[in-house]
Amino acid sequence: MTTKTSHQPQIQEFQAYLQGERGLSPTTVRNYLADVEPFLMFLQKEGVPLDKPEGADRPLLRRYLAWLMELGYSRGSIARKVSTLRSYLRFRQARGGSAAFIPPRRFGPRRTQPPPTFLGKDDASHLVEAPDLSRPTGLRDRALLELLYAAGLRVSEAVGLDIQGLDLPQREVQVTGKGDKERRVPMGRPAAQAVERYLREGRARLHPRTAEQALFLNAAGKRLSQRSVQRLVKRYALEVGANPATHTHTLRHTFATHLLDGGADLRVVQHLLGHASPRTTQVYTHPTLAQARRLYTLAHPLASPNETSPLEGQADESRPLAQEAS
Repeated sequence: MTTKTSHQPQIQEFQAYLQGERGLSPTTVRNYLADVEPFLMFLQKEGVPLDKPEGADRPLLRRYLAWLMELGYSRGSIARKVSTLRSYLRFRQARGGSAAFIPPRRFGPRRTQPPPTFLGKDDASHLVEAPDLSRPTGLRDRALLELLYAAGLRVSEAVGLDIQGLDLPQREVQVTGKGDKERRVPMGRPAAQAVERYLREGRARLHPRTAEQALFLNAAGKRLSQRSVQRLVKRYALEVGANPATHTHTLRHTFATHLLDGGADLRVVQHLLGHASPRTTQVYTHPTLAQARRLYTLAHPLASPNETSPLEGQADESRPLAQEAS
């Protein structure tokens, strides 16, 4: 959606706030602005001054929701726009606007969020091991996939890594997440070995004279882009026969799910993922049948470790129970 000139001052002011005061990433800022723009268009349509959106009361906002539905926006998209609108109106109030109707959390359609998809342990291993290690790009891709899965990195965090952020002796990596918040994340021995081999045998072969400090390079010696990572993850997933819907965030989902399934504390996983709130991490607490079988055997007074669980053989262990019931 193209920003009209009449919206530009409001868009620029909100953009400066999101970047300067909240320190959000460029992608997040772009999404926020795209969500606010339809609201500014609607204010103009309703004759409400763009510099005084506090005039938007509950009836007007209900008409705004109806207008979005007429335009064909999905329930999830509308729910996201209402969430962004809440932030925007609070921002306007903090800038001296009069009291406005701030839509509560239950205002508008509820967003139905399916449980995150993730890979089983075998599929995750096959995907990570797919690159051809005889090629420098294969060494790079292996190190990249290892980090996405072993450290649960966002794709933006992975491509933003610099060589200085590595601590291979301690098997740790320092990443910059949302809001420019830094955190140290451990990585397993296979990931550390893959990164070390890429640095030793692959990176210089991609571009011997580059002065780029980025860890992952493209063929031109520049920092690898997020789009390139998304394409290579999709390609390797198809090569190994994994779920064709596999994307970069699937590996992050898989990292969190496998940790929790192995007994990791939710707060530890929250820290490793860089989530500000435990509510964000709780989406990964879907029980798998493997976890349910283990807990049943350990906890039920009539269960025996040597007996077959009543859940045995009902479904693939890597799929959430919620998916089995649907």
